[in-house]
Amino acid sequence: MEARGFSFPRQRQVLFVFVFWGVSSAGSGFGRYSVMEEAERGSFVVNLAKDLGLAEGELAARGTRVVSDDNKQYLLLDSQTGNLLTNEKLDREQLCGSTEPCILYFQILMDDPFQIYRAELRVKDINDHSPVFRDKEIVLKISENTAEGTAFRLERAQDPDGGLNSIQNYTISPNSFFHIKISGSDEGRIYPELVLDKALDREEQGELSLTLTALDGGSPPRSGTSTVHIVVLDVNDNAPQFTQALYETQAPENSPVGSLIVKVSAGDVDLGVNAEVSYSFFDASEDILTTFQINPLSGEIFLRELLDYELVHSYKINIQAMDSGGLSARCTVLVEVLDTNDNPPELIISSLFNSVAENSPGMVLAVFKIKDRDSGENGKMVCYIQDNLPFFLKPSVDNFYILMTEGALDRERQAEYNITITVTDLGIPRLKTEHSITLQVSDINDNAPAFTQTSYTLFVRENNSPALHIGSVSATDRDSGTNAQVTYSLLPPQDPHLPLASLVSINADNGHLFALRSLDYEALQAFEFRVGATDRGSPALSSEALVRVLVLDANDNSPFVLYPLQNGSAPCTELVPRAAEPGYLVTKVVAVDGDSGQNAWLSFQLLKATEPGLFGVWAHNGEVRTARLLSERDAAKHRLLVLVKDNGEPPRSATATLHVLLVDGFSQPYLPLPETAPAQAQADSLTVYLVVALASVSSLFLFSVLLFVAVRLCRRSRADSVGRCLGPEGPFPRHLVDVSGTGTLSQSYQYEVCLMRDSETREFRFLKPINPHLQPQSCEKEIEETSTLHNSFGFNY
Repeated sequence: MEARGFSFPRQRQVLFVFVFWGVSSAGSGFGRYSVMEEAERGSFVVNLAKDLGLAEGELAARGTRVVSDDNKQYLLLDSQTGNLLTNEKLDREQLCGSTEPCILYFQILMDDPFQIYRAELRVKDINDHSPVFRDKEIVLKISENTAEGTAFRLERAQDPDGGLNSIQNYTISPNSFFHIKISGSDEGRIYPELVLDKALDREEQGELSLTLTALDGGSPPRSGTSTVHIVVLDVNDNAPQFTQALYETQAPENSPVGSLIVKVSAGDVDLGVNAEVSYSFFDASEDILTTFQINPLSGEIFLRELLDYELVHSYKINIQAMDSGGLSARCTVLVEVLDTNDNPPELIISSLFNSVAENSPGMVLAVFKIKDRDSGENGKMVCYIQDNLPFFLKPSVDNFYILMTEGALDRERQAEYNITITVTDLGIPRLKTEHSITLQVSDINDNAPAFTQTSYTLFVRENNSPALHIGSVSATDRDSGTNAQVTYSLLPPQDPHLPLASLVSINADNGHLFALRSLDYEALQAFEFRVGATDRGSPALSSEALVRVLVLDANDNSPFVLYPLQNGSAPCTELVPRAAEPGYLVTKVVAVDGDSGQNAWLSFQLLKATEPGLFGVWAHNGEVRTARLLSERDAAKHRLLVLVKDNGEPPRSATATLHVLLVDGFSQPYLPLPETAPAQAQADSLTVYLVVALASVSSLFLFSVLLFVAVRLCRRSRADSVGRCLGPEGPFPRHLVDVSGTGTLSQSYQYEVCLMRDSETREFRFLKPINPHLQPQSCEKEIEETSTLHNSFGFNY
C-alpha cells in the first residue's frame, strides 16, 4: 500500500513535466531506459552522449545535468564519458508498490544553449518476495448440513512483487471434501475459494486441517502457506423454549442498584453447543438498556440504575434466548415500579409581598402552590404555619394557598415577622418542606408622642443671665421615620396675665428650655405652662406636658427694720425704770427680709451702746433687755446701735438706732432734755420720768380697755374670729408695712402686730405678714409660739 501511495505523486510529477515540456521553446526529445531493481550502485544505464548524438565532452561543455521529479538523485551522469549510472540500489516495491510497470521520470538539462530532454527509467521487477498469508491459521465453522458445491472464500496472500512475479495460483492439500477454486476481482487480483465436494458428517469427522499454498510466477517460483482449520458444526434443528411467555414482577423505586428484578429461563432439546442458550434484550429502548442489565448465561435481570416512579411507572422488556446455532425464542417481562415516599412536597411561590402596613387586616401577603410528585398517601399533603401569629392560610383551588393577615398588625409591638410555611405529606416516613418568609411591618402614624413625665419641675435661681438653659423636656414616639420625629412648642398659657413669651423659650428640635430674661424671686416665685410635642406624620399627632418653674431665692435683699422706725422722724424713746430687774425687756427690734429660706434668717447684734454692758440684744429675736441692775450713777439717756444681719451668702445687714431713757417711775413726766442741759436739770430728771411713766400707764390702760371692747365686738360679729387680732379699724394700725407692687416682694403682704392679753408689759409678742387671700390667724394661737418666727415667705421677727 505504501508503494501504491508513492506512485500517485510520481504520476503528478510526470504530468507537470509534460506541461513544462509543452511550453518550452527549446528543442526536446524523449528517451526510454530501463534497469533491473536491486542493481548495484553505479550500474550502467545508457551512454547519453551517444544516445543524444553529441560528441564526447560536449555534455560537460554544455553544463548537462540530470534532474529527477522528486528531487531524489536516483541517477548519476558522468559528464566526461557521457555514461548515465545508478546512484543507489533501486527497490521497485518501495518506489512503485504494486504498480506495474514502475517508471521513474527525469530530465536532462543543458545550459548552453538551454535545452531539455525528457526521459524515463523503467525499474524492472525481480522475484525477490515470497507470498505471505496474514493469518497462519484460518478457522472455518461449517455446518454438517451444508450443501455440496458451497464455496467458502478464503483470505488471499500478499506479494509485493508485480507482474508474473506476483501470486499466480493457490493450491490445497489433497482431501476428499474440498478443492480450491481461483476467482478474480475487478482489480486484477485473484482469490482462493474452498469448494465443498462432499457433505460433511460431524459424527464421522468433526474437524479437518488443510494446507493452503500460494504460488507466484517467478523463476524459480516462490510460495507461502497457511493452515485451514475446518470445524464441522452440529445441525441445530431445535430452538430454545421459555418456561413462561410473560413474566410479571414488582420493584420498589428505592431498590438499590444491583438488585435482582426477575430471572427468566429457556431450555433447548439439542445437545452440546446447540443446547447452550444465551440471553439478551431484544428490541430494547435506550431507557431499558440504561436501567436494567441481563446475565447472558443465567437469565437474571438486575437493576442497573435507580428507579423513579415519578418518571416511569412500569417497564416492558423483551427478552431473547438464542442457542449457539442462531435459533432463538422470545418472552416478555413486565416490571411494575412501586411508589415510595421519596419526594418531599414542593412549594412554588406565585406572588410575595415582604412588607405590609400596620393596621391593615385582611391583606394578601403571598400566593403559592404545593404539590407532591408521589402518589397515593405519599402524595397527600398538609400545609400550615406557626401558631400564635396574626396570619392564616386560606386554601384555594388546585392546591393553591393564600397567606393573609388575620387582624391589624402593630409595628410598635412587633416590626418583623418570620413566617415559616410547612408542607408535610402523609407518607411513611413523612417528608416535609419549609419555606421562610420575612415580613416587614411598615409604620403608619398611629402613636402620639409621649413625654417621659406628665409634669416637669425646673429650678432656676433668680437674677439669672438671659438665655440660660434651665432644663429640658423629652418625648418619644413609638412610630418610626418621619412619624417619630418630634417637634416641641410652647402652648398658650392658661393664665392670660402670664407673659410666657417673654419668660421662656423652647428648642423645637430637642426640647431644651431657656429663660429669656432675668427672673426676680420677690416678683415671681413660680409659674407653670404647658409644652406640646407634635410628630411629623400625616396627620400629625401631639401630646402635652406641664412644666412648673420654681424660682430659687438669692440673697439680694437687705433686712428692713420695721420697729423702731428709721425714717428720720422724731426718734421713739423707750422708758426703762431704774428699778428694773436684770433681763427687763426694754423693747424689741422688729425687722423683715424680702428673701426666703436661710437668706431671710435674721440675727441681731448690739454694735454700739452709750454704756457698754448695761443692755444686751438677743441674737434670735431682737429683744433688748437690761443686762444688770440699774443704779443712780447710770446716765439717764442711752443710745443703742443694733445690727440686723441675714444668713445669706454673702450676708446683708441693716442697723437700727434705739433711744432709751431711764426713769424713776412711769409717773414722772417725760421732758426730753438736750445733752447740753445743766447739771441741776439732770437732778430733776426723776420727776420727768415719773410723769412719762404715768402717761404711759394711762395710755396702756386706755388701749387695754379699747382692745377688750374690740375683742368682744369681734366675737359677736364673727363666731370664727374669736381671739383673732383686731382689724385695720382697731386702735392699733394693722398695716405696718405694705409692699404691694413695690420693692422685690411678688405680692401684697400685711404685717399684723398682736399683744398678749395678760401681759403686764408693753412688749410685742408676734408680728407676721398677712396674705389678704388667706384667712386671718389666731393671735391666741400664735402667741404660744416662740417669740421669733419664720413664716413661709421668709420673714423673721
